[in-house]
Amino acid sequence: MPMFTKLQKFFNQYLNEKAEHTIPLERRLHMATAALMVEMLHADEQVTEQEELRLNQLLKQRFKLSEAEIASLIDLANNEKHEATDYYQFTSLLNEHYSQQQKVELVEDLWKLAYADHELDKYEEHLLRRLAELLHVPHRDFIRTKHKVLND
Repeated sequence: MPMFTKLQKFFNQYLNEKAEHTIPLERRLHMATAALMVEMLHADEQVTEQEELRLNQLLKQRFKLSEAEIASLIDLANNEKHEATDYYQFTSLLNEHYSQQQKVELVEDLWKLAYADHELDKYEEHLLRRLAELLHVPHRDFIRTKHKVLND
């Protein structure tokens, strides 16, 4: 199943209008954020063990997701090559409910994932820039979070 189809299935399960009535908003926000993180992991088409460990760590720290939810999200992307995806369905939900600070923190987490293998691939930076724009994170915060992660 192509990556886009899997992400669409994920969206339909966790984020669509029907999910609004069955899955609490907080959980849907967590799942949308986690889906963007998984996409970041696959931006350069090479997922290292370091990156997977960092993803697990970030998801556990930020959202208290269950092991099953983390495994399910990671499985969405691990078995397929990265393909172009419409991120609007995820970012629009986050824009509607996340504060500006929460969106900046998400961009910082995405930088942490991009640098988890100590290399920044041009595709990772491109995706991160695109997601920051879709999340309406100002360029100064985009750059500030990058430098913060590099200096940690």
